[in-house]
Amino acid sequence: MLKKIKPKNARSKRALQKREPKIEENVKKAIFIRSSSTNQLVNEALSDLCKLKKPDAISFTKKNNTIHPFDDDTSLNFFCEKNDTSLFVIGSHSKKRPNNLTFIRMFDGQILDMVEVGIENAKPLSEFKTSKCAIGIKPLFLFVGDLFENSLVYKTFKNMLLDFYHGQTVKNINLSGVYTIQYKKSGEKTPRVELEEMGPSYNFRIRRFKFANDDVYKLATRIPKINKPKKIKNIDVNEMGDKIGRIHLGKQDLSKLQTRKMKGLKRTTEDYTEVDLEEMEEIPPIKKQKAS
Repeated sequence: MLKKIKPKNARSKRALQKREPKIEENVKKAIFIRSSSTNQLVNEALSDLCKLKKPDAISFTKKNNTIHPFDDDTSLNFFCEKNDTSLFVIGSHSKKRPNNLTFIRMFDGQILDMVEVGIENAKPLSEFKTSKCAIGIKPLFLFVGDLFENSLVYKTFKNMLLDFYHGQTVKNINLSGVYTIQYKKSGEKTPRVELEEMGPSYNFRIRRFKFANDDVYKLATRIPKINKPKKIKNIDVNEMGDKIGRIHLGKQDLSKLQTRKMKGLKRTTEDYTEVDLEEMEEIPPIKKQKAS
């Protein structure tokens, strides 16, 4: 366990204050680590994922013999505290688990959840001879399939990827800053938008995983009272962030609805009910008087 550091001067005090919990968190950093045994494919995958995460990424190029996240998390706790990071990607390669990547999230200096995947059908970033995105550009994610909504493993991995590449929170997004987009002629004022594949391309097969218990996960995802939106009666927000309102109306009698007077809309004797006919018989006729 690391000792609690006491600031010796104003500079170190400001540095420690930056690491303290905040209502609005800083952009999460990620560390990409090579374990004791890797190969070229794993090294390229770590390098490509690190490039997509920049500038909020740290790459450890030397091999680390003490990293075994499913057996011992001591080293990860040390790196988390020292580098003020909560995201890790560890690459490894063995006969039992070839071409292996482990995605890890930390909370309060301890492992929150882990998902281990195997790399298949790899095509690294260097094999794509197209234009590359700039540093800090916003990514576009598309998750297709019911597993990302129904399976706990896939749902957690989806949430983990979004957490990894969330980046800085912004209110407005420039379309030209969403990865690599091409604007082509459409014959109209609005251009036709097409996405250009820039790589990398990897198929991930999920292997081992470890999730936090419900109490820890609830504590990690707790929203401060200041950030909680005030509830407005009969107004909800869906998953896409759109407001949905509900209007409650009483029972409407459409028979008394005033419509445009047309011959085709006049009621005939067949349209009247027995009650209406009885009421009409009780009404005395109006006598017309001649003018003297």
